[in-house]
Amino acid sequence: MASQYSIPCILMRGGTSKGPFFYAKDLPENIKERDRLLLRLMGSPDRRQIDGIGGAHALTSKVGIVDICSTGQADLSFLFAQLQPDSDLVDTKPNCGNMLAAVVPFALEKGLIQAQGPTTTVKVLTLNTGMVSEIQVQTPEGEISYEGDAAINGVPGTSAPIAINFLDTAGSVCSGLLPTGKPKDTITVHADGLSPFTLDVTCIDNGMPLVIFKATDVGVSGLESVAELNANTELKQRVEALRLQIAERMGLGDVSTKNYPKMTLIAPPEHGGAVTTRSFIPHVCHEAIGVLAAVTVGTAIKLPGTVCEGIARFEQAQGPVTLSVEHPTGEFSVTLDSDPENPEIVTKAALLRTARALMRGDVLVPHSN
Repeated sequence: MASQYSIPCILMRGGTSKGPFFYAKDLPENIKERDRLLLRLMGSPDRRQIDGIGGAHALTSKVGIVDICSTGQADLSFLFAQLQPDSDLVDTKPNCGNMLAAVVPFALEKGLIQAQGPTTTVKVLTLNTGMVSEIQVQTPEGEISYEGDAAINGVPGTSAPIAINFLDTAGSVCSGLLPTGKPKDTITVHADGLSPFTLDVTCIDNGMPLVIFKATDVGVSGLESVAELNANTELKQRVEALRLQIAERMGLGDVSTKNYPKMTLIAPPEHGGAVTTRSFIPHVCHEAIGVLAAVTVGTAIKLPGTVCEGIARFEQAQGPVTLSVEHPTGEFSVTLDSDPENPEIVTKAALLRTARALMRGDVLVPHSN
């Protein structure tokens, strides 16, 4: 018997993330067996993931699992798995809007669905949280196309646009859009080795649980580089202490081993956008901002009474509004609309991403995994 076995997969870039995508039928149904397999094929836990196909970074240690949707809610189902290079945790609780962008291209590449014409629009159910999205891709001549003029920060060059319209994102992991019941909370943070500090935060989940707060309230401007923030040990201690404490108030319990809630520092915009952000995911400053994190920040800007008031710059108006969320390597624009009778109900969250198939083949796994 051969010492290894093979599993078909396609390595996909989705937005600013990448990882292997699998047809669900090619993986074990048993969750423990599946997770053990994913850890082995990605090479975790090992900081370099040297004995697997992981990219040695949280943004490239992601897995997509796609199937035909059997519930009638959508055309396809998508399970996102977040792995960490140096951890044996496979987290399937949060969403990933970047990897979501690669779902329909993968399904077309695998023949799970057929093109509908020059463009193809597909409903996708994200199993992690029950979120449903409409995703439109370019399919001229009946095949997925990756060539186009769409550019996104964090990815070189241009590609075909992929439009994502989120149909139901509020309360993806938390109990609702505002898990504490308020647009703004005041909290005093206590932690070993730190003097107590008090600050205002907005706890919000419109696709991704976030804690948003003013950068100046934790001793920085919010305009620092990623390297500067990652080197600031005291800042990271403060942010983590806040995360662990506020998560209890958000109903998330002990999050010491979780990737959420994400921590988002805000400052006035520098380049004509609505707000400047620096995101911790959760212990390392992100070089950009995640798709659903940008949607959630945009939602906080649009909602009255959040910590974004007085910091963000935009004109409140009836109907959809497009907000530019600035981050260390550019900006991320999201289009939001809300119920005029109840502004806490977001009726539309749409954005543009790109994706590309990078490699097709089999990943090899030792029988002894």
